[in-house]
Order: sequence, then C-alpha cells, then structure tokens
Amino acid sequence: MDFSLTLEQEAFREELREFIKANLTPELEREVEREQYALGSLGRVFLKRVAEKGWLGIGWPKEYGGQGRGAIDQWIFLEEMAAHNLPAGDLTLTSIGPTIMRVGSEDQKRTYLPSILRVETIFAAGYTEPGAGSDLASAQTRAKRDGDTYVINGQKIYTSAAHYASHIWLLARSDASAEKHRGLSILIVPLDTPGITVRPLWTMGGERTNEVFLEDVRVPRKSLVGEENRGWYYATMALDFERIIAHNRNRRHLNHLTRYAKQLVVDGHSLAEDAHVRLVLAKLAVEVEINRLLVMRNAWMIEHGLVPNVEASMAKIWGSELAERIADEALNIMGPEGLLSAEEQESPIEGRMERLYRGFPLDKFAGGTNEIQRNIIAQRGLSMPRG
Repeated sequence: MDFSLTLEQEAFREELREFIKANLTPELEREVEREQYALGSLGRVFLKRVAEKGWLGIGWPKEYGGQGRGAIDQWIFLEEMAAHNLPAGDLTLTSIGPTIMRVGSEDQKRTYLPSILRVETIFAAGYTEPGAGSDLASAQTRAKRDGDTYVINGQKIYTSAAHYASHIWLLARSDASAEKHRGLSILIVPLDTPGITVRPLWTMGGERTNEVFLEDVRVPRKSLVGEENRGWYYATMALDFERIIAHNRNRRHLNHLTRYAKQLVVDGHSLAEDAHVRLVLAKLAVEVEINRLLVMRNAWMIEHGLVPNVEASMAKIWGSELAERIADEALNIMGPEGLLSAEEQESPIEGRMERLYRGFPLDKFAGGTNEIQRNIIAQRGLSMPRG
C-alpha cells in the first residue's frame, strides 16, 4: 500500500486542525482530560458541531448519510481528534456503525446510521460478563424468544459507555443447547428499557466503566442484528473494527514528555540534551511512527472492502503496549515527581504521565486482552496450532 496522503487529504487535515484550533476552549480541554474516554457535556456540544460539518460520516457511504470519501479520510479525522483527546464518535462510529452497514437489516440501517451521524444514537458495547471476558463465547446473558419479543436476563461488566449511551450492542445467548460459539446473538437494546440497571465501576486510572444488570428486559424481534445465533461472528467483526486505535493518542503523550525534557534544566542543561534521554525519546518516536503505519494499514484495508483481523490485533497490541512503554520511560526520566497526580501543585505536565501510568492497563484488556490478540496472530496469521 501507499502510505502517503493525497493533496486533498492533506488539505482536509489542515481544515480539521483549523477547526480544532477555533473550537478547543480551555474548558473543553480540561473536561476531555478529566473524562478521558467518556463524553461530557462540552464534549457532546463539540461533537454535534463536528457532525454539522459532516465529518463524523466522512468515510461512510453516501447511502448511509456519509460523504463517501473512504476510510483513509475517516482515519485522518480520528487521528486529528485523538491528537487533542477530543471526542470523535468512538466505537459507535468506528465499530458498531460499520457492522450494522454490513449485517444489519434495512430497517436498522435506516433507523440507526443517520442517527449516529447526528449524535442522537450512542452505543455501549455489552460483551464482557463476570464469568466471560477473554473467553467471550462463554457469555451467559440469556435472550429467550417469546412470540415477537426477546426476554433478556443477565449481567454485563466493564460496559464503559453505558452511563451516557442511548443503546447497548448486546451479546446474549439465544440457544443454550448449541455449541457456545454458535448459540449467541446480537441485539440492539435501548438503555432506557425497563429492567435495565447501570451501576458505576471506577478503574485504577480514574475512568468510569459500568456494570449493567438486565432483568426481564423485553425488546422486539426486530432488535436482532443479522441472523439468530450468528452473534459471535458479528461481535468479532465489530471488535476487529474497534481495535484500530488512533496512534495520535500515543503521539500526544510523547509530545508532552518531549516538551518536558526540553524545558527542564538540570545543571545548566536541558534534560533533552542528556544522551540517554535523547536515545529514549528517539526510540519512542520510532515506535509511535510504527503505530501510525499499523493503524493506517487497517484504514487502507477497510477502504478496500476488507475487514482487518490479524492486522487489527497487531495494531491493538502495539498501540496499547506503547502507552505502557511511554509511561514507564516517563517516570524513569521524571523521577519521583512523575508520581505526583494532577491535584498536586508541583505535578509536572499536569499529572498526565502519572495518570497514563495508572490508566494504560485498561487499554491492554479493553477490546480483547493482548494475550488473546497474540493467539489470533499466531493461529490466523501464522497458521500455528492452538496451544
């Protein structure tokens, strides 16, 4: 593939940067830093401004309300938003929307796709359960057919967007007698449906995720996505799209660390002049560039009608573990002061590295643990046998 951008794509990137410069207020910047992966009130207003520009669906086909400009343009949009930690539609836009395009009913496409682009429909992914995380196919939340409805009972955990989303993309067992990978279905369930309770769980990094309890929740049969008992394949398709993590998250962290090293003077010289620090920063810069190329390859594959699988796992592992390496090296460079949180007056870089250090473990298992991603690469990419 060609990793260069066209003149039109370069111009689009500059247009995005000008828009961000004009709309990124100090209040919004503080909110997105505080909320991390959640959508706050100012973030929602910003996202609606983005939607009015038509950029949320820039890579979606015109028939679904998009601009039809392809996945590379969508990738450029996501990367520029990630450069400032700004909301960009997240998995609703990049994972669930594209899956509905491929396997949803015509009614679901008409109902949800335009609504996603208007920021009226926001999805939470209802996959993980207390007894089914890495072995997701062991999910036991039940969806039992009762005439023209499904009755759902069960519990989901680590459902990150459930406290602000409008719907849950729910993986549930629809055939208890079938082999575990073949008895699952995907249902679209409004989160205000009677019988749903959302309870917060706070991560070590300060991000909110949730438990979701479903007790005799009834949804119409039209809520079923695709075919009954084919949910495992639809969930893995959506997860492949989800694992394409914007590399600019890591570039932003490295930029903060590099500026700190240039500004801090030790014994009359900036820290960045130290040979070891320079080597560390240079190595991380190379790894950030590798991150960019891996993610861009996935965007190229989507633009050409392919679903990244092994490639998505590669990008997910590299991006999440690079965040860990940046956090580790940052604390090595910054010393004990790097452990100060944002609330401490003397905290360097507003406590960003301390928070990154607490937060990176989440990225290593969100969207599928990295151990599972390595199994996918070994089995599907290298044709190695199961262990």
